[in-house]
Amino acid sequence: MSSIPSRESLPYRDCVGIAVFNAEGNVFVGRRKSDDPEKSADYDAPWQMPQGGIDAGEDPLRAALRELYEETNISSVSLLAEAPEWIYYDLPDEQLGKALKGKYRGQRQRWFAFAFTGTDGDIDVASPGGGKFHAEFDAWRWERLSRTPSLIVSFKREAYERVVEAFIDIPQRFTHA
Repeated sequence: MSSIPSRESLPYRDCVGIAVFNAEGNVFVGRRKSDDPEKSADYDAPWQMPQGGIDAGEDPLRAALRELYEETNISSVSLLAEAPEWIYYDLPDEQLGKALKGKYRGQRQRWFAFAFTGTDGDIDVASPGGGKFHAEFDAWRWERLSRTPSLIVSFKREAYERVVEAFIDIPQRFTHA
């Protein structure tokens, strides 16, 4: 029986999060794909915005654009904003030593907001990058930013509330344009 590492002994994984806004001021959310039907029962809310790790030496903005393309096939965007500080979340105790390859206590995320300048037809979560990348979502939709904390797994809810705070003014930019 392996012992669970202490939370304090594990670092946070540096990642990016991406809020992509369409012309109506709604954000892209994808439904997490599970290869294991039993695993999906572990998630109380499988919808989230794209996110992923920052590679060693990689600039966070570059990582955000890369992750967005790898998860959604979206490449037609323009930068709207960057959250003013890192946003953190911790894994629940039962996932420590298991999730995130067992190496991290959670994530430290740099969030970016982009305007989507393409068409919905550009989005391909089933075969992103023409099939070059592993599909992480099995469905997607546009959603109000304010609703995203209620769609995410509970342990990430506080982080999503901080994302909403950081980008609260962006949806109005579209509706009043």
